[in-house]
Amino acid sequence: MIVRIWAGQVMAGHAEEFCALLTSQVIPQLGRTDGCLGGELLRSVTEDGHRVLVVSRWRDEEALRGYAGPMWRIRPVWAEGELRYLAHPPVVSHFTPIAAPAAP
Repeated sequence: MIVRIWAGQVMAGHAEEFCALLTSQVIPQLGRTDGCLGGELLRSVTEDGHRVLVVSRWRDEEALRGYAGPMWRIRPVWAEGELRYLAHPPVVSHFTPIAAPAAP
């Protein structure tokens, strides 16, 4: 499994609208993508709260390549309309889990 973290800095005054877009469209679409094992949206708890992360879990490199293309390691995926909310283009990073998450 590969964990992909998409990070974006949202322009002031647009965080609520952008997060609503991500939760209503992007996260559900990820769940329907072959090889995606789930995803969630995180928002910074700092006073400005303008940083957002989309954390998704993927079956393997092949699944990520199918989603993001051959340059999946460095290429963030976004819809054209999303860039108007962001202070600069998003970035991605990838991780492999070392231990299973603790049960609630």
